[in-house]
Amino acid sequence: MAGPQCCDNPPALNPNSGVGTVEEFGGLLSYITGSLDSKGAILLVSDVFGFEAPNLRKLADKIAAAGYYVVVPEFMHGDPYDPDNVERPIMAWIKDHGVDKGFEEAKPIVSAIKSKGFSIIGAAGFCWGGKVVVELAKSGYIQAAVLCHPSLVTVDDMKEVKAPVAVLGAEIDQHFPPEYLKQFEGVLSVEGFVKIFPGVAHGWTVRYDVADKKAVEPAEEAHKDMLDWFAKYVK
Repeated sequence: MAGPQCCDNPPALNPNSGVGTVEEFGGLLSYITGSLDSKGAILLVSDVFGFEAPNLRKLADKIAAAGYYVVVPEFMHGDPYDPDNVERPIMAWIKDHGVDKGFEEAKPIVSAIKSKGFSIIGAAGFCWGGKVVVELAKSGYIQAAVLCHPSLVTVDDMKEVKAPVAVLGAEIDQHFPPEYLKQFEGVLSVEGFVKIFPGVAHGWTVRYDVADKKAVEPAEEAHKDMLDWFAKYVK
C-alpha cells in the first residue's frame, strides 16, 4: 500500500531542471536526456511527485552521462500529488493515478523507445513507479529492472518477474520494511538481489537534501548500484 512516508520530503518541482528536453513521447510528455547513439535505453518511472522533481532529472542526466538514452514520462498528467491539499490525501489522489493506468501508459512508451532503435531496455521505478516497473518486468517489456523503495509491490508480484531485478530498500520504511523486502529475494526465478540501506527512510534515492552530505552519500551509493545493474544487463 501507499502510506505517509510516500509523501515525506516533497521536492520543489522545477519544469526547467536538468539538461535534457521535454517533448511528447509515446503519448506522454517526457523528459528525455542522452544520445540516440547510446548503448541502451532506460525508462525511469517517478514517484507520486512526478517528472519535474530536480533530483530525479539529475539522476536521469547521470544515467545518460553513463551512456544511455533516458526517458522520464509524465505519468501524472500535470497532477502530481500535493501534500498541502488536505482535501485530497494520498489514497484519494491515487484513485486518479492508479499503477494499472501507469502500466498501460508505459507500454506505448516502451514501443516508442524501441522505435528509436533500442532492443534492450532497462527501467527503474521509485515508490509508486516501482509497481509500474514490476508490471513491465512481469510482462516481458523490459530486460532489467531496479526498484527503489517500492510501494504497492507484493511477494506474488515478484514471483512473476521475468527480468533481472535489483531491489534497493530503506531500513526505515513503515510499509515496506527490510523483513518484507527480503521476502522478494526468496521467490525470484530470475537473477536479483535485495539491498537494505541503513539509516535511510523511504524515498531517500530521489527525495534528499542536496546540501546534506549524510543524505547525498547513500543516495549516490544507490545510484551507483543502479548503474552497475544496468551496465550488466542493458548493453
